[in-house]
Amino acid sequence: APQRTGTDGANALRKRFEVHAETTTSAPASAVYDLLADPASHLVWGGERQGSSSRLLTIDAPAAPVVVGDEFATTGADPMGSFADRSVVTEATPSSVFEFVTEATLTTKRGATSVWTNVHRYEITAGEQGCRVDYTLRVTRISALPGMLVTLNWPGFSALAIKAGAGLAGRGLANLTAMAEERSPS
Repeated sequence: APQRTGTDGANALRKRFEVHAETTTSAPASAVYDLLADPASHLVWGGERQGSSSRLLTIDAPAAPVVVGDEFATTGADPMGSFADRSVVTEATPSSVFEFVTEATLTTKRGATSVWTNVHRYEITAGEQGCRVDYTLRVTRISALPGMLVTLNWPGFSALAIKAGAGLAGRGLANLTAMAEERSPS
């Protein structure tokens, strides 16, 4: 039987899963944080610079910098279809941590919908020559597993999905840090 997760509804996942990516950059921690706290920049590093099959397409957000409690909405492309998301900033510690929780609605190409709860966390550690950025995506709930998403509950296949997700997350993180480097004085 599906789990219940508080008021969030049924959970078709047998267990939560995480995707992790990390990188170092010559950009200062403040430059990385400033981009994270500016949702409009997400359209560049998570949209324009991302692959065409999985990317942000639109964003409706308050002016930067966003703070804890601020909400924003996005739409985007996904290999399975499209998504429409609502996010809220849950942690915003300048030059250190930026986290937001997303309620994402995936609509497949066949018209099925699936609502996901995702926690996006960026931890930034300043160093002598820039900083390190650790990104973790925790998928805590999926309301339904249409089509190939059913494989998320199959042990061997879920590992492949996590590996694919880590690749996508790594690309987004590389785009973020490259943009921070471009905007940082040499």
